[in-house]
Amino acid sequence: MKKVGIGKQDFASLREEKCFYIDKTSFIKDWWNSKDDVTLITRPRRFGKTLNMSMVECFFSDRYKNRGDLFEGLEIWEDPEFRAHQGKWPVLFLSFASVKNSSYEQARKKICSLIKKLYRQNDFLLEGNTLSEDEKQDFAGVTAGMDEATAADSLHNLCLYLSRYHGRKVIILLDEYDTPLQEAYVNGYWQELVSFTRGLFNSTFKTNPYLERGLMTGITRVSKKSIFSDLNNLKVVTTGSSSYEAAFGFTEGEVSAALDEQGMSGEKENVRKWYDGFSFGGHAGIYNPWSITNFLDTGKLEPYWANSSSNALVSRLLQKGPASVKKNMETLLSGGTVRIMDIDEQIVFDQLYTVPNAVYSLLLAGGYLKVTDTDMGNPSGHYHHDLRLTNFEVSVMFDNMVRSWFAAADDDYGEFVRAMLMGDPEAMNHYMNEVALATFSSFDTGKSPSQKSAPERFYHGFVLGLWC
Repeated sequence: MKKVGIGKQDFASLREEKCFYIDKTSFIKDWWNSKDDVTLITRPRRFGKTLNMSMVECFFSDRYKNRGDLFEGLEIWEDPEFRAHQGKWPVLFLSFASVKNSSYEQARKKICSLIKKLYRQNDFLLEGNTLSEDEKQDFAGVTAGMDEATAADSLHNLCLYLSRYHGRKVIILLDEYDTPLQEAYVNGYWQELVSFTRGLFNSTFKTNPYLERGLMTGITRVSKKSIFSDLNNLKVVTTGSSSYEAAFGFTEGEVSAALDEQGMSGEKENVRKWYDGFSFGGHAGIYNPWSITNFLDTGKLEPYWANSSSNALVSRLLQKGPASVKKNMETLLSGGTVRIMDIDEQIVFDQLYTVPNAVYSLLLAGGYLKVTDTDMGNPSGHYHHDLRLTNFEVSVMFDNMVRSWFAAADDDYGEFVRAMLMGDPEAMNHYMNEVALATFSSFDTGKSPSQKSAPERFYHGFVLGLWC
């Protein structure tokens, strides 16, 4: 039985402390052999993206030179050809996971601070003659308060300096690239941040002759029109793609073996009910690692993944969405299936309220829904997708979310909602009579002459308000 390290995202630390680990090093080989210039992989949160990025850094980065011990006993170390790559490349590893600011200026400053930290990690470049005097001044000019033009070129220039020093091109790893973009959408500075990141990504990943490979991860595939319009060298791997199907998340076999190893073989059916249901490409039966590792640690069946971060955006979209979205959520929560036409995997954040099916794209990318069947429903070429909630854990999360919407309501209104959900018309009628007697007036009939007035229309408006 191995120690389960909850929340460990540093590969070196996890291996050094001999914590529980499921071997995903075959991803290194698959990714390198793909020969794609820049790869963007989208997976739901808490699916091992950061740990895999840390694993890639430990394998290739010269900062981990002669650290083959980290990979001993793992699949990648059985290949002599790939052993030769360990610790031989300059690598820049950047994560946007902490960029969760309420304003554009704060978000831009945070991103610039992260880039500045990368520069400080490589300040050995200032020694000797690697850089010219002008380049040393440019190096010093990379600060948290640098202007947008300097920030856009900063990673491009750092690649130039490192490639000159090492005599080979640079690998860039960018984790959680879309976290700031989601925060920008929620907090109302979407357009400003899109403009900033478009320039940064173009200079870093497109017009960068010093780039060997680029690897990006995130939850969503943000529309190419938004920030990737110039990146025609980008390989996008979404949850529907066939590449790297089992590289993120745990497979059925891996979970079964882990439960056996930890002495929990008798819990397999319960674990399947709660945490199974994710599907990447053609590979079904994927479990989220966060819930599995927490269950292995505690032995308790709880909604670990669903409660691991804020679901504010999802809640907001469901609350403000049209009646059809609310009706579909009612069907899903009751264990049913909804059929949606033409779901686009690209997320256009500024169209989430205007494009009818955009909310389902976001829910699919986030792992809240799964596709159970797809077919071409009519001769016009439109595809129909059958959607269900991913698993019992997600169902519990949505149930708690809906309940929270009414938590702040007064007691009488809460009793009305409970009566409505329980199908008790007598209790509903009692509540409405109490409110009507306390608030309605004979002056609430409108401004029309009495013979043309409609005294019941205020009541109609009141009832309509209850349902909304």
